[in-house]
Amino acid sequence: MDLNLLSAEEATLLHDKIVNAQHIVIVGHSRPDGDAIGSCLAWATYLNEEFGKEAAIVVPNAFPDFLHWLPGRETIVRYDKHPEEVKRLFAESDLVFCCDFNMYSRVDEMEDVLKNAKGEFVMIDHHLGCDIDTVVRASFPDLSSTCEIVFRLVWQLGGFDKLSKKFAICDYCGMMTDTGGFTFASTRPEIFFIICQLLTKGIDKDKIYRNVFNNYSSWAIRLRGYLMAQKLNVFEDLHASYYTMTREDMKNFHYKRGDAEGLVNVPLQIKGMKCSVSLREDDRIDGRIWVSLRSVDDFSVEDMAKRFFNGGGHFNASGGRLDCTMDEAVSITKKAFEYYKEKLKK
Repeated sequence: MDLNLLSAEEATLLHDKIVNAQHIVIVGHSRPDGDAIGSCLAWATYLNEEFGKEAAIVVPNAFPDFLHWLPGRETIVRYDKHPEEVKRLFAESDLVFCCDFNMYSRVDEMEDVLKNAKGEFVMIDHHLGCDIDTVVRASFPDLSSTCEIVFRLVWQLGGFDKLSKKFAICDYCGMMTDTGGFTFASTRPEIFFIICQLLTKGIDKDKIYRNVFNNYSSWAIRLRGYLMAQKLNVFEDLHASYYTMTREDMKNFHYKRGDAEGLVNVPLQIKGMKCSVSLREDDRIDGRIWVSLRSVDDFSVEDMAKRFFNGGGHFNASGGRLDCTMDEAVSITKKAFEYYKEKLKK
C-alpha cells in the first residue's frame, strides 16, 4: 500500500530542513482539539526519537481536560499563559511546523507573533486554502486528519520502525477524535492499515477511547443532558437542528473546556437528521458565538459555514464564529436552514 504523500524532492527537502534546524517550534491552532494536540505531540516525538531534536510545542490557549493525559502534554507552552516565552521561541526559531491549520487567523491572539517568527514554515494540515508562505506544504484536505498526514510523512521518511509507543498513542488519538471514533471521514483502507501499524507499538486503543470519550465529570453529563432536553431545537421538515449554550448554562453546570465536546454529533442520531448546529457563547469575550456544524451524507456544512458563519472546515464537519448576540446567532442559523431548505429536504 502506497502511503507516500510528497514527491521525492519534497521529502528530501523536508528531511534536510529537519536535520539542519537548531531551534524548531511546532504550533497548533487556537482552542486546539484532539487532532491538533495529537499531531503536535506525535510530530515532536518523531523529531526527538528519529533526529534527536528537542522541539518546542506552542498553542494559543487552553485545550480540553480530556486530552491532558496524553504523554508529553506537560511540555506544551500556552501563549495566553506565557506570551514572552512564546515570543522568544519564535524569535529564535529556524523551522516552524504549523500543525492542523492553514491560516494565520487560526491562532487568534497569537497571529502577529506567528507572522513575525524568524524560522521557515512547514505546513502539516488537512484543510482547504492557505495564506502561510511555506517551504514544504503537506496539505491534503481529502485525508481524515492531520495525524494521518503525520503518520504518512513519518512512514515515507522511513522513521516509523524506530518510534515508540508514545508516538503511536498521540497519533492514534488525533485520528480517532477527528473522525468521531472512526465514524466519519474514515472509509479509506489506508486509515485501517495505519491503525494496524500503530497497534504494533503496543497501544491500547480501547483505553485511548475511554480516556477521551468516557472522561467527563458528573456536571458535564448533567450539562449535556440539559442541553439536549431543554435547548435542542429540531426542524423535522428540514432534517436540521440547533442548540444553544450560554454563559449562564456554563455557570450553572460548572463548565470546563471540553465538557460539550462532540455533543453536536448527538442530534444526528435522530432518524432522518442531516444537519446539526451548536451555538456556544464565548466564556470570556462578550458578543462572540462559536459555531460547530455537523452533517451526514451529501449535505455540506462546509459551504454553510463559509456562507453564514465566517468559517469553514470539511464537508461534514465545520466550524465558524459570529460576533453578535445569541438571539442574532439563532436568527442567522434559521436563515441558513431556510437558504438550504431544498437540499435539506431532499
